[in-house]
Amino acid sequence: MIECKDNLFTLHTKRTTYQFAADRYGFLLHTYYGPRAEGDFRRLIRGADRGFSPNPAEEGDARTYSLDTLPMECPASGVGDFREPMLSARFADGSSAVDLRFAGWELLPAKHMPEGMPGFHGGAEALCIRLRDAVTGLEAELFYGVFEDRDLITRAVRVKNGGGKPVVLTRAASACLDFARADLDVITFDGRHTMERIPNRAPAMPGVREASSRRGATSHQHNNFIALCGHGADETHGSAYGVALVYSGNFRAAVERSQFDTLRVVTGLSPDGFAWTLAPGETFDTPEAAFVYSDEGLGGMSRLMHRAIRENLCRGKWALAERPVLLNTWEAFYFDFTADEIVEAARAAADAGVDLLVLDDGWFGDRSSDRAGLGDWVVNEKKLPGGLGPLAKRVGELGLSFGLWIEPEMVNEDSALYRAHPDWALRMPGRAATRGRSQLVLDFSRAEVRDAVWAQLRAVLRSADIRYVKWDMNRSLTDVWSAALGPGRQGEAAHRFTLGVYDLLERFVTEFPDILLEGCCGGGGRFDCGMLYYSPQIWTSDNTDAVDRLMIQYGTSFAYPVSAMGAHVSAVPNEQTGRSVPLHTRGVVAMAGTFGYELDPRKLTEDERAEMRAQIALFRKYYRVIQSGEYDRLTDACAGGLTAWQHTLADKSEALVCAVTGPARANAPFECVYPRRLDPEAVYTVDGGWRATGAALMYGGIPIPFEKGDWRAVQFHLVREDV
Repeated sequence: MIECKDNLFTLHTKRTTYQFAADRYGFLLHTYYGPRAEGDFRRLIRGADRGFSPNPAEEGDARTYSLDTLPMECPASGVGDFREPMLSARFADGSSAVDLRFAGWELLPAKHMPEGMPGFHGGAEALCIRLRDAVTGLEAELFYGVFEDRDLITRAVRVKNGGGKPVVLTRAASACLDFARADLDVITFDGRHTMERIPNRAPAMPGVREASSRRGATSHQHNNFIALCGHGADETHGSAYGVALVYSGNFRAAVERSQFDTLRVVTGLSPDGFAWTLAPGETFDTPEAAFVYSDEGLGGMSRLMHRAIRENLCRGKWALAERPVLLNTWEAFYFDFTADEIVEAARAAADAGVDLLVLDDGWFGDRSSDRAGLGDWVVNEKKLPGGLGPLAKRVGELGLSFGLWIEPEMVNEDSALYRAHPDWALRMPGRAATRGRSQLVLDFSRAEVRDAVWAQLRAVLRSADIRYVKWDMNRSLTDVWSAALGPGRQGEAAHRFTLGVYDLLERFVTEFPDILLEGCCGGGGRFDCGMLYYSPQIWTSDNTDAVDRLMIQYGTSFAYPVSAMGAHVSAVPNEQTGRSVPLHTRGVVAMAGTFGYELDPRKLTEDERAEMRAQIALFRKYYRVIQSGEYDRLTDACAGGLTAWQHTLADKSEALVCAVTGPARANAPFECVYPRRLDPEAVYTVDGGWRATGAALMYGGIPIPFEKGDWRAVQFHLVREDV
C-alpha cells in the first residue's frame, strides 16, 4: 500500500513500513524503514549546528540545517553532503554539483522495469518521485515497487539530461538507505574461486566498508547481496535487513558509519572507471535494488528473499517446475570423449535413474583443450559424427534428455571467429592482450558481435533435441576497451557489456522457453539476482567437495533459495581438495540444491550404483519439501563441528532435517539436532517410525546416531500425523 499526502510518502507491506518526505527546501529525506507502523516519522529529523557541515543558501545565516547530517533518500555530490553519494556528474562547464530538489510524484499503473535489465515482477504497487536540478536541468526519477505480500521494496533511478548540453554521469547508484542509528552489524558474503560467499559479520565501524567488483561480473570475491542486523540478532530473533542488487556486472555496495553515528547504505553500479555521456534529452537507467526487512532474525530475512526470488524474479516454465536430476560429463571426460563413450555413460546414468545427460566442454570447433575453439559454435564432427542430433537421439532412446555446455562471451585467439574479427574482442589499442584461461572476452556491447554469436548458437540449439543449457563464463574482464566506442565514451564499455549479455539472454529465453538454462561463471562468480531473472538455477561453485560445499551453500542461502543452487555429487578424491567423503554424505549435501552428478557412473562399484539409485529416489521423494519448502540454517556451517539445516513446508505439515557431522574424534560426545518452526502441539512421525510432538522435537532435539568416521550425514523426515 502506498500513501501520499503533504509530500509525505509511506510504503506499507504486510509487515514493514518505508517512509520518506520532501522537506521545505525540496530535499528528499528518509524518515523510517522497519516494522510496520503508522504515523509521520518526520518528527525524528532534527538539526544542530555542526562544525564543518555546510548549510544550503536558503538557510541564510542559520546553521542548524545541513545535508551532511540529514537522512537523504537520493544523496548527490557537491552540495554539502560528504557521505557516500548516489549520483555524481560532470557538466559542460566543468562543474560537478548535483542539486536535486523535489519536482512531483505519480502513482504508476505498473512497476518500473529498468530498460534492458532484469527486475522483480508481478503484483507490485508503483510510485515515481521526480527530482530536478534547476541550474543544470539534470533530472532523476526515483522508482519504487511495493510487493505487499513479500515484504519487498524495490528501487531504481532514471537520470535524464534535461539541459541543453552533454552531461557525463560519473556515479549512478540504484538506492540509498539512511539509518539514524549505527548499532548494526554488517554482513558481506566474500571469498574466492571455489570458495564463494562465506559470511563475514562485523559491527559497522567509522568510515566505509564495501563489497564490490571491478571484474566485469559479480565475482567470486564479493557478492552484491549484503545484510544488516542488530548486534544480538541471530537466526530466529532480532532485526535483519537484506539489500540485493539485481545486476551481474561491476557493482559497489557501501556501508558508511558517519561522524554522528548514523549509517548509510548505497548500492549500485561501481563508479570505478564509469563515465556515461548523456546528450540533451537522453536518459540512463540504473539497475534495480531490492530491500527486505524481518524482525524474525536472519532466517526470517532469508525466507523473504527466497520466496521473492522464486516467485517474483525467476520466470518462465522452469521458475517453479520440477527440475531434472542430471549427470554432467566434465569430470568424467574433460575434453577427451567419443559419441559412443558419452552414450555408455548415459546408459549407466539411466540405470541409476538420472533424467538428463549434459555434454560439457569440448563438443565444438577445434576444441581438444582450453586453448582453442571458443567462438566457433559448430559441432566437432570428428568427435561427434553427424553432429548433436544423432547423439541426442541415442541418449533419448535411453530415456534421458540431452543438455549442452556453452561459453558465448569468450573467444580463443586460436579460432576462426577471432581470425576473422580480431577487433571483436575487448583489447586495449597498442597493448598486448591480457589472457585468462587462454581466452579473451568478446565485446558484447556491440550488436554485430552478439548477432554473430547468436546465429551460431541458434543453429546449434535447433539442430538437436536439447532440453538444458549451461551458460558459462570462465574469466574476469580485462582490457575493457571497445572499438565501437569513441575515446570519450570508454567509461560506458563495462556496463554496455553487461547490457549485451542481458540482450542475448533475453533472446535465448524468448526463442527457447522450454530449455532449462543454468547460469555459471567458473562456478559461482556470477551468482546474483540479475542472472536469476534469466536462469532459475546457477552453478553454485566449481568446488564440489561436500565439506566445503557445506560452507558455500550455507553462505549462499542467506539470500538465494535452494532451487537456485546447482549442486552435484562428484567423484572422490575430490578434484579441488583431494578429500574423500562418503558417497552418502555427498548425496545429502547435494540434495540441498538442484541435485545432480559430476562423475563417470561407469566407474562406480555395484554398491555405489545402488547408493546412487537410492539417492535419486530419496531426492524425488523429498523434492517438494526441499525445493519449495522454507529453509532454516540450524547451525553455523563455518564454525566447524555439526552442520545442520531444515526444509519445511509452509503449512508445517512436513519437514526434512539434514545434518553432517565433523571430523571424527575419539570418544566423541553425543549430539542432537534441534528442528525449528514446527507446529508445537501437533504430533510428527520421524522417518515413519517414532512419534513426538513438535515441541518435543524442537526443544528436546533429535539424537544423531553415534557412528565412527568423518563427515557422516543423516536425514530425518518429519510428517505431521493429521496429514
